[in-house]
Amino acid sequence: MDLKDIGEKIKALRLENGLTQAELASRTELSKGFISQVESGSTVPSLETLHDILEILGVSFTEFFAADDEEPVVFSEEDFYISEDEELHHQIAWIVPNAQKYEMEPIIITLPPGGKSMLDKPHAGEEFGLVLEGEVSLKYGPKRFTIKKGQSFYYRCNKQHGIENNQTRTAKILWVSTPPMF
Repeated sequence: MDLKDIGEKIKALRLENGLTQAELASRTELSKGFISQVESGSTVPSLETLHDILEILGVSFTEFFAADDEEPVVFSEEDFYISEDEELHHQIAWIVPNAQKYEMEPIIITLPPGGKSMLDKPHAGEEFGLVLEGEVSLKYGPKRFTIKKGQSFYYRCNKQHGIENNQTRTAKILWVSTPPMF
């Protein structure tokens, strides 16, 4: 990592933290001009000064100098993990690898006629779904809702909930839960 990379990374962290150069300078007891020079790559801070800057930005030396393994942003069918549940008669495709480490977890659940999701007990979180094909019945607490292709659902998970396909055609739903739970 060269001086310019260090400066750019500090600037990015500063902006992520919603700080101006003046605010960062004030918190580190440095001048705004010095912060500007560090960010432009025209000067390098001492290890002690870099430590102070990183501490304010909430990053350790290890995290700061770790290789920038950018996380993937775009995924294709080759990245999906697919699981079949013969008992509930459904297929789940996890469409974002390792989504359980993120805030939300998107899946595509395919329900042939008679297929259903697990009936979840109340828990913390929220769920959203968009019916891509067919029609499903959503059980949410004591109520049932019919959701057709092109319609969506959204609820807090504070009631028992699940979906099933009581129709003669296969249904496919894009389903997103937060926190991850599938």
